[in-house]
Amino acid sequence: MAWTTPRLDPERSRRRLQILAELAGARAGRERERPQRARTERLRQLIATRRRVAG
Repeated sequence: MAWTTPRLDPERSRRRLQILAELAGARAGRERERPQRARTERLRQLIATRRRVAG
């Protein structure tokens, strides 16, 4: 029996892409409003990741 991938509903795929684009736009807008906060949060995440890897 051949393995096949299930076909995605085109409307569902289109809606998913639209939602993802809206989320990305909202995220970019927030970072533009508060770039220092975004930078600080990114730095905290990098430090936490490095501690997990090193420790």
